[in-house]
Amino acid sequence: MSCDNSANLIALQHLIDVVAKLRSPDGGCPWDLAQTPESLIPYVIEEAYEVVDAIQGGDSQAIAEELGDLLMQVVLQSQIASETHTFTLAEVTEGIAQKLIRRHPHVFGDVRTENMDEIHQNWERIKAEEKGENLADTQKLIYKLKRYARSLPPLTAGMKISQKAAANGFEWDNVEGVWAKFHEELGELHQAIAHESKENQQAELGDLLFTLINVARWYDLDPAAALQSTNRKFIQRLETIEQLSDRPIESFTTEELEQFWQKAKEKLK
Repeated sequence: MSCDNSANLIALQHLIDVVAKLRSPDGGCPWDLAQTPESLIPYVIEEAYEVVDAIQGGDSQAIAEELGDLLMQVVLQSQIASETHTFTLAEVTEGIAQKLIRRHPHVFGDVRTENMDEIHQNWERIKAEEKGENLADTQKLIYKLKRYARSLPPLTAGMKISQKAAANGFEWDNVEGVWAKFHEELGELHQAIAHESKENQQAELGDLLFTLINVARWYDLDPAAALQSTNRKFIQRLETIEQLSDRPIESFTTEELEQFWQKAKEKLK
C-alpha cells in the first residue's frame, strides 16, 4: 500500500471516529444526535450544490473543503444507519466499488469495446440487469422522464423532461404557441390565487414554471443558470445597498429602498 493510500485511510478513519463521537449518547452533540436520515436531506442537497459552486469558481481549496462537507454527509448517514443495523459505511463503499467493477467490464473484465456508444450500451444493459428491469423498458420515454423527475433538482428535471418530450414529437409548431401557453398559464395562476385552494394555486404555479422552462428551451437558454445568476445579482445589489446606507435595511420605506436599489444597479454596472 502506498504512503498516499495509507494517509487517505487514516484520514477517513479519523472522520468516521469524529462522526461516531458526535452521535454518541455519551458526550455527543445534541444537534447531531437529533438528526435523522430525513432531517439531513436539505443538507445533502445544500452540500452538493456548494461543491458545484466551488468547482465552477475554480478555487481548489474551496473545492476540497466542500467535498469534505459532502463526504461528512455520507459518513453521517451511514453512521445513523449503522446504529439501527440498516447498513454500514463499509457496505456503502464496497457496494459502489463492486458496482463500478460490474459496469466496467471493458476495464475489469475481458469485454472489448470499440467506442463510447458500446460502453454506454453495456452500462445501460448491466444497470437494467442489476435492477431486474427489462432493457427495452428502460429505453422507453416514460421511464426516462420518471427517472429525471425522481433524481434531478426540479428546474433541471423540468428542462430534461421538456427536451426529451420535444425530441419525441410532443412539441409546439412554433415559439408563438409556447408564448400563448405561457399567457394561458399565467391567467390560470391569477384565477387560482384569486378564487381557488392553495393546492390548486401550487399546481398552477408549477404549470407556469414548466411553460417558462419550455420558453427557455426554445431560445436555447439555461433556466437553472439564469436563476443562479439572478440570485447572485440580487445578493450583490442588497450588499451594495447595505454599503450605501447608514442604517439597517428594514428601517427604510419602500420608496427609499427603491432609490437605493436603482443606485446599486447603477454602481454595479
